[in-house]
Amino acid sequence: MSWVWITAAVMLTLAAVITMFRLLAGPSTLDRLVALDTLVSVTMCAIGTWAAFSLDTTVTYSLTALALISFVGSVSVARFRVPDTDRPRSRRESS
Repeated sequence: MSWVWITAAVMLTLAAVITMFRLLAGPSTLDRLVALDTLVSVTMCAIGTWAAFSLDTTVTYSLTALALISFVGSVSVARFRVPDTDRPRSRRESS
């Protein structure tokens, strides 16, 4: 059964590395926001996997905290973000 935990750890680590690359190399702020949400989701999966492996349910409170903070942060950034580039507005957009 330990091969299941090793496989889960390797896959979560690989997902975190790929997501960090997207977070650092993202061309726009929305790409970085999606990467940050994905990284928080991977972290939540890792905490859940650790709780299942160690049979310790005290760490599951952090899942709720991460979910709430991630949601509020994503909504805030999406609501108050400034466009990445200043492109000229067309007549259709300005009216």
